[in-house]
Amino acid sequence: MQRREVFVDVSFHVRATPQEAWAVMTDFDHATAFISKLEKSVILSRTDDTLVVSQKGTMGWGPFSVPLETVTEIHLTPYEKMQSHLLSGNMKKYETTTRLIADPDGTRIEYHLDSIPDVWLPPLIGRALVEHEARARFSQLVAEILRRKALTAAMH
Repeated sequence: MQRREVFVDVSFHVRATPQEAWAVMTDFDHATAFISKLEKSVILSRTDDTLVVSQKGTMGWGPFSVPLETVTEIHLTPYEKMQSHLLSGNMKKYETTTRLIADPDGTRIEYHLDSIPDVWLPPLIGRALVEHEARARFSQLVAEILRRKALTAAMH
């Protein structure tokens, strides 16, 4: 039997402070405004360092598009790290770690996903699909981080 686990690592740099990046990356209640395939994103509960977030959307492209629904618990270490794990949804496993690393030119963001889709995906396409989706979402996050940074700069 083949392993269906999909690992994805994405690393990128944004010319913004960790605080500016964090503000966008934790704005789950408004994420549908800047993540194109996200239909719903709601914070269900919040404590000092933990969020429970419900999200619904799609993953993929063309004929390889599948619905994605998750409720995740996200542990926050402000401006440094986010770790999430699946509470419920249509994935068998969905765990992420996102790290923010400040440098003189901005912030390096490193993302690791460990997932097992609950739907069958063609073996070679499955990993490519999940990786494509992660990269697309992060390029949209970067665009929003830079948009908000420019707005803030324009107001000062």
